[in-house]
Amino acid sequence: MSKKPPPIFDEIAALPTESINPRTLALDEASTGAILEMINHEDRQVAPAVARQIEHIAAAVETVVASIKAGGRVFYVGAGTSGRLGVIDAAECPPTFGTPPHLFQGIIAGGYGAIVRAREGSEDREDLARRAMARRRVGRKDVVVGLAACRRTPYVVAALAHARQVGASTVYITCNPGLAGDEADVVIAVDVGPEAVMGSTRMKCGTAEKMVLNMISTTSMVRLGKVYGNMMVDLMANSEKLRQRSARIIMLTSGCSYDEAVDVLKRARGSVKIAIVMQLKSLGRNAAVALLKKSDGFVKKALRQE
Repeated sequence: MSKKPPPIFDEIAALPTESINPRTLALDEASTGAILEMINHEDRQVAPAVARQIEHIAAAVETVVASIKAGGRVFYVGAGTSGRLGVIDAAECPPTFGTPPHLFQGIIAGGYGAIVRAREGSEDREDLARRAMARRRVGRKDVVVGLAACRRTPYVVAALAHARQVGASTVYITCNPGLAGDEADVVIAVDVGPEAVMGSTRMKCGTAEKMVLNMISTTSMVRLGKVYGNMMVDLMANSEKLRQRSARIIMLTSGCSYDEAVDVLKRARGSVKIAIVMQLKSLGRNAAVALLKKSDGFVKKALRQE
């Protein structure tokens, strides 16, 4: 007597990301160049799919901005590739935008060891997700962003459920639209279709998630005054490359010499934003800081102040 598959078998089989891609059926017989062309063709479907979700991504940005203004934090929660992408985006915010390390936090199923070594079974541990939320004292001011290519990952679903129970705002980023559920306040469902290799969601799904995370964090930081024009002016100059970038930004925005840029950056205690205002408004550091505070941290607003 044949054994009946458990419900999860049919649930997974119905996911678009678990479908067989008719365009890559000959993958195993193709030449190296042909394989690469097929993968590249699939990758080109990602950006248009993300573009179709701009309205929902914008809603996520507004949620994040409101949370940060209220003193809240942003938590990315995921398993496997999704979890690693969340950890990466969170880790990149402090050096890029000068945010404190606690503002954006990445939580991955299986703990930080899962970043470098796969711990696949951890994605089924709902209890660990709830424990991670409780340990970080997620509350009403915070935003929890769930990342799950297949949308059914128990770890992520449990984290979002806990977040909603405590009144936190919730966002869900997934690549499998159409599954009914009340998972989050904002759902970003990027329909990238089947992967080149069936079920290998580190490919198109991973690319889509990375793009969406870039858009959410970057746009949120722009909305909070972390960018002047299109230049990062709140970066943390803690490496030689970033120190030279800081000097170049000051030179580009003020027209000063390299020596002047280095000098004003030193007097601004390493803050590019403060240095620009000091240089262009001929102010001391304290006056520049006060002007920026009055302008909600936006350089252009500060420069327009009399």
